[in-house]
Amino acid sequence: MFDGYTSSELMSIFAMQGFAGLSLFSVFVLMALGLAIIFGQMGVINMAHGEFMILGAYTTYLTSGFFQSYMPGLFGGYFFIAMVLAFLICAALGALVEWLMIRHLYNRPLDTLLATWGLSLIMQQAYRSIFGAREVGVDLPEWMMGAIQVTDMVDLPINGLFVMVIALSVAVGVYLLMYRSGYGKKVRAVVQNRPMAESVGINSAGIDRATFALGCGIAGIAGAAFTMIGSTGPSSGQAYIVDTFLVVVFGGAQSLIGTIISAFGISQAQSTMEFFLSGSMAKVLTLLVVIGILMIRPEGLMALKVRR
Repeated sequence: MFDGYTSSELMSIFAMQGFAGLSLFSVFVLMALGLAIIFGQMGVINMAHGEFMILGAYTTYLTSGFFQSYMPGLFGGYFFIAMVLAFLICAALGALVEWLMIRHLYNRPLDTLLATWGLSLIMQQAYRSIFGAREVGVDLPEWMMGAIQVTDMVDLPINGLFVMVIALSVAVGVYLLMYRSGYGKKVRAVVQNRPMAESVGINSAGIDRATFALGCGIAGIAGAAFTMIGSTGPSSGQAYIVDTFLVVVFGGAQSLIGTIISAFGISQAQSTMEFFLSGSMAKVLTLLVVIGILMIRPEGLMALKVRR
């Protein structure tokens, strides 16, 4: 696999693919954090999570066009507005979906899987009808263009670095929210013992709705970040949903730290192997390794012990 490469070339390749893996890691983290909150905290299998990401991406696309047309002088900062709008729109839609559909399907994981899969198909068709079947992209502000040259053979794109900063900032924010706030205490109380949490006055239904909305909102931020490194199409979210579930299950469904570690390992492995092998072969090998580890640790890398 490494035949024909000198040691310096291999080092440069590993460095470039390692950074490419960090860009993929950033998207995985943003997607997986939202999914870990929904799946890990509520036990809901949200197959439409990728479509919420694409909703955030299309929100960013529309915001970019609006600033270009009507506020060109402020175009350099449009992404921050787009990111906030993506979070709010996806969170609002998530709260509506939870109220209309998900709240009737708790403790029925197969039903939630089928219902959210149907929702994903509806959202994909809505995107095709509104935006067309072709992929669209956003124009980057000038300060996001270019790259930082590390060596003669390794360049780090500025937009990729920016996406990494977003991912790390959101991860820190989610950690503080879940482990350093009153809301986080209520969420963890409901997860550990729902009847006892309700008996002390915690509104578990409201916590469920807020948690589902938060997970969908984070997916919207993932979609906004996704526009910085790729183009957006109606079915683009499906390319990430399987890998995202893999990240969550491998890291431990209720562990945010495990999710981040899992996202880093899987993204780095896929990015490096894709250079030397085909993309499909890289996914197969990654999946085989993950399955092997899950056979030894079926609860994931960092499982959370809760009362049942």
